[in-house]
Amino acid sequence: MTELVILIVSHNASRDLERCLESLTNRPPASPHKLIVIDNASSDDSAQVVRTRWPHVRLIELQANVGFARANNIGFRDSESELVLLLNSDTIIPPGAIDRLVAELRHLPDAAIVGPRLVDGRGTPELSFGRMIAPWAELKQKLILRLHEHGFSPVSRWVRSETSRPHAVDWVSGACLLVRRTDAEAAGLLDERYFMYCEDVDFCAAVRLLGRQVYFTPAASVVHLRGRSVAKAPAAAERAYRQSQLAFYQKHRPGWVPWLRAYLRLRGKLPRSSADI
Repeated sequence: MTELVILIVSHNASRDLERCLESLTNRPPASPHKLIVIDNASSDDSAQVVRTRWPHVRLIELQANVGFARANNIGFRDSESELVLLLNSDTIIPPGAIDRLVAELRHLPDAAIVGPRLVDGRGTPELSFGRMIAPWAELKQKLILRLHEHGFSPVSRWVRSETSRPHAVDWVSGACLLVRRTDAEAAGLLDERYFMYCEDVDFCAAVRLLGRQVYFTPAASVVHLRGRSVAKAPAAAERAYRQSQLAFYQKHRPGWVPWLRAYLRLRGKLPRSSADI
């Protein structure tokens, strides 16, 4: 069995996908591994680029855009490995980063999931982990992110401090998430009710319910050029986020759903398909 499978879900992100695969193949991880690209029915040249430039990469071409969670689950079921790395196509992997991430997971016997330090193209750290989603925790996380993005010094110093130390967390970002396959399968893989957003928090919660741990580690850093899918289709991204947010609260915080729906309706952001949620 292969030690590591790297799953990359991509949708109309040909240039990002090329950069990601270049970073993985120019200086590949030392860990025995396989690369699988799951193409979510892209209308650009993503699939052709993979076939032409990286014929050794397993390419799964889906006939419809089934979302992040379901596409990753297809990759899980199509592969065999001890470890699985979920990786966004808008990431760039520095040499040695994945090997350090694998070493960290092996060093922590109670860990099912480990996430690396994510940084933007300028090296600024991203707050890529947090507390379990709840109204106040979500508000706090969004406020920190907003202030950090605007360069508010006290908050940015706190983010740099928090992303410089390893610690157990409730969740890490699915942009780069390493998981033991046995734990992922015991948790039932990713919940496919989430098309995009919240699936990583839900997945980490399912793993923690099994008595396993989720860790953030700064030992490995990965470049995350986030926000590109939102920039391409902001309305669709907003709708997908609100649908996932409602589904998450229905599953984990059902008492808050009426309040959340009222808030979204007041702001004109209640997705039409949420009527039955």
